[in-house]
This record gives sequence, C-alpha cells and structure tokens, in this order.
Amino acid sequence: MTAGQRRRGAELEQAILHAAADELTASGYTGMTMDKVAQRAGTNKNAIYRRWPQRAALGIAAYKYLADTRTPTPDTGSLRDDALELLRRANQTWSSPHGAILRDLLAASTDQPALLELLREQAGGGAMNAAWFTLLGRAVARGEAPPEAVHPRVASLPMMLLRGEYALRGVPAVPDEVLVEIVDEIFLPLVRGRGTTDRPAP
Repeated sequence: MTAGQRRRGAELEQAILHAAADELTASGYTGMTMDKVAQRAGTNKNAIYRRWPQRAALGIAAYKYLADTRTPTPDTGSLRDDALELLRRANQTWSSPHGAILRDLLAASTDQPALLELLREQAGGGAMNAAWFTLLGRAVARGEAPPEAVHPRVASLPMMLLRGEYALRGVPAVPDEVLVEIVDEIFLPLVRGRGTTDRPAP
C-alpha cells in the first residue's frame, strides 16, 4: 500500500473498530490486545492509541460497534407490555454470543477502574436509553404515567437491574420471571409514584 492509499480519518477509525470487534468476538476482552487489533486492521498501534488511549476504551467502543442495533421501539399501547418486551430483547441479546462479550467486559472491570467507569458511561446513554425515554413519553401521553416519570434515573433503572443480575449472579440468561418482577415490583411502582413522591413537603 502506497502513502497515497493510506486510510485516514473516519475510514481508518472504522477499520480499527471492525478489527477490534472481530478480536472481541474471537478472543473476548481478555484476549484482545492492541497488537492483535493493529494487525487485523492493517495499521500500527500508534494510530489506535491516538483514538483510544486505553485498551478499556477500545474494548467498550468495539462492543458498542457490535451491539449497535436499531430495532423499532415496542409500541403495544401498554407501558407494562412495552417495558417487558424491551427488557426481554435486552436479555436475549445479553445471553447471546455478543452478550458473552459484555459479561467478559463486566468481569474484567472488577480490577480495572477505567473499564468500569467506561461501562457506567455506556450504561447511561445510547439507543437503549433513548428507547426507555420513548416508552415513558408514550405512557405520559396515554395518561398511564405522570410527566415526572420521564427522568434519566427512571429510564435507566430496568437496564441497571438487568445488568446487576448478570454481573452479580453470573447467570447465562436471566429467567423471565425475574424480568416480570423488575417491571411489576420495581419499575411500574416507581413510575406511578413519581407524581406524588417527588414533591417537597409544604
């Protein structure tokens, strides 16, 4: 490859992400090294480090690259059914080979604070978080929930609880009855109570 054919900018970044995603799939996070990614991408480690200064950052970016699916947000006409469907989709994904990569990242984060912080940042945003905001907004429009329910903490709660099941219990898949409990016993009571419990006392 001549100097005039060298990849730069977004093209090189996509090549690195693709290579890192392939490494994650083949070797898991523990087996993913900057050397291996550079070899797969046909570049050098300096090009990677300029974009992702830590292996943890590249691991999270590669996982996001793998998991970036854009399926329609459920719209059953019921907040409970929408929430269960979205939680079941996430559970199905996390119990798949791609989910095994996430579990690998979670396990590695126990002794890598930088990775844990990046995972927390990833848990707080993205397409999945937007989907929960959409569900809550629709519920408010239908009169199922008070406007105060459209809140980042409320929207992120079901996914955080699901992540906790994987991280703390080490299960290959969370049983459906646990998903129902998350929705019926925690999420819905929180949503419905937001209009009355968040107001300061007179």
